[in-house]
Amino acid sequence: MADDPKYYHHGEERELVYEHREPEVVKEAIFVGSEALAKAPKIYGVPTGIEGLDDLFFIVEVEDGKIVKKNLHGIPAYSVFNITGVSDTGKSLMVEQFAVKQASENHKVAFITVETPANFVAASLKLRAAAMGLNFEEFEDNIILIDAASNSKLRENVPDLLATLAYAIKTYKVKFTVIDSITGLFENKESIARGIVRRVYNFLKKWYQTALLVSQKRSGHEELTAEAAGGYAVGHIVDGTMVLAKEIIDAPYKARFYKREVGDIVRLFRIDGCRMSGHDTRTHYMEITETGLVRILEPISAK
Repeated sequence: MADDPKYYHHGEERELVYEHREPEVVKEAIFVGSEALAKAPKIYGVPTGIEGLDDLFFIVEVEDGKIVKKNLHGIPAYSVFNITGVSDTGKSLMVEQFAVKQASENHKVAFITVETPANFVAASLKLRAAAMGLNFEEFEDNIILIDAASNSKLRENVPDLLATLAYAIKTYKVKFTVIDSITGLFENKESIARGIVRRVYNFLKKWYQTALLVSQKRSGHEELTAEAAGGYAVGHIVDGTMVLAKEIIDAPYKARFYKREVGDIVRLFRIDGCRMSGHDTRTHYMEITETGLVRILEPISAK
């Protein structure tokens, strides 16, 4: 007899109870390679609206017997990316630029607000559009805001949130999803963070969404690690992680290494894995412009 885990709710608590039953063969979960490939979508690059980022992803193909590296000029379509960093590293700015870019090209974007109410996020998106030289009023209705920040039912109940997102995807023909932040869905519940992230990830893959999930770092984590609140739950499940960091130049050796003055702040960026394409593995300088846009700059050089 097999042990089958089931969760039972007792108010705020969830109790894991094992029931005994015979193991079941799930034949519909078995595919030969050709069957799986027939269901796989063609991967192409999705432009992000973030200067310097799109050229960091590539695929490898065989042409005339030779291996050819081809730039995607964007993140891989249908990928689910984790964008992680401590506060004030540019995570929300990045996903806002992405949402504005896609909406301006007449695509529908679902933007789930978990930290900030939707009306404030809309105002921020308008500012981001202005900084990008775009007229927000021309495409503002291409962004469908789902306000989980103001609605505890959505924030605390993932099935309700995903049902609401499914409704938005079907109603508005949404292709892109942003969640800011995914870690806001498991505050004080980090023991079940992995289950929440996997459920969200599987949902996004089922609906063929290209998605960016903002995740917060614990203050005790090293700046350039991919770990976020909830441990490794986010980074181990999603298709890839972008790590944002900032470092204060507070010693002469740092000033020499980064070629900056003592007292400056250096912003750093790294792609920490991507299952769906090749990617640049170097750590790059990054900046937030005066108008509030994130730019990925040249890689760090030891020279």
